[in-house]
Amino acid sequence: MSLRITILVGTMTGTAQLCAQEMELALGGDDVEVETLLMDRLDGSVFEREGVFLVCTSTYGQGDVPDNAKGFYEHLQSARPDLSRVRYGVFGLGDRTYAETFNFGGKRFDELLSGLGAQRIGERHMHDASSGILPEETALEWCEHWLALVRERMKQAA
Repeated sequence: MSLRITILVGTMTGTAQLCAQEMELALGGDDVEVETLLMDRLDGSVFEREGVFLVCTSTYGQGDVPDNAKGFYEHLQSARPDLSRVRYGVFGLGDRTYAETFNFGGKRFDELLSGLGAQRIGERHMHDASSGILPEETALEWCEHWLALVRERMKQAA
């Protein structure tokens, strides 16, 4: 049985998109099909796809989701689709220098999705730009661990 992963990207400067591309390469393989979608023109219907979802988003401004993710985020807030069959992970990017709003892009999506019934697999990753560690390096490590958790969850559900 093959596994489908859809990576949903919220980005301002392209860093989250770079991380998503690295994760797509790392996760894709014999039994794993990965597709990366920018959030620009998405709505709740994206969650009708098979498989699991990975939200990869940066934080912008005063702890907001990136501009390209705003429409998607607001649509989910107003339409309130039932996402109880959705399983997802969150890879958030932020900068701890902004302590009050650190990694709020990922946090906002995580809280919204769980509030709509979706179930997160694993911990929400919060990359810190001021750590000196490149986010794409952290992304590779994190996504392999996340994939193992997804496989474990699938075994339990089977």
